[in-house]
Amino acid sequence: MDAPEIRSFRSVFALERRVYRIDTLRLNPSGVPLRGIVYAAVAIGSALIAGSVPPIRWLDPLLPWYLRDLGLPLAVAAGLASVRIDGRPVHLALAPALWRLLAPRRLCALTPARAPAERWRPPALLFIPDGSDPRFRALRYRGPGVVLVRRPHVLREWGRTARADVTLHPLPGRCERATALELAAGAVLEVRPR
Repeated sequence: MDAPEIRSFRSVFALERRVYRIDTLRLNPSGVPLRGIVYAAVAIGSALIAGSVPPIRWLDPLLPWYLRDLGLPLAVAAGLASVRIDGRPVHLALAPALWRLLAPRRLCALTPARAPAERWRPPALLFIPDGSDPRFRALRYRGPGVVLVRRPHVLREWGRTARADVTLHPLPGRCERATALELAAGAVLEVRPR
């Protein structure tokens, strides 16, 4: 007798209990998972208990008894038996999911913490290249602020009729000292590389 051929070790290490036959009645060739049978029993019991509660009992005339008490619970059980959440069966994944929904969002010393009244947000920061690049970058900046320029340049100040109040044009060579330009509120600095 030849040994059975194993195409995947997943089937070898799947430790799921299955029922293949009941007495002489042969079930599905791949077997019915025992977990699915437990899900079906719980679903049928829940359907029978829910059928005696007044809001659901009023819906009894809409569905025949075999569909309401057997068909839908068995379909729900089959769906739950086939679903895996993060690789875990539904009954193992449901408790952490419920805990995640009901647990406090913030903890302080392992106790629920209140939500902060307001959050501190840092003011907007603007980074302008310092000229260490081999060339100037074209940009427009609206003050207030201070701009530190470390490359040789020609500075032109314009009146309100121009597009920019201050214009920088780069020059070749190295800069001996850095220049700090202070811009008033609303003043516009424009760098025009050649």
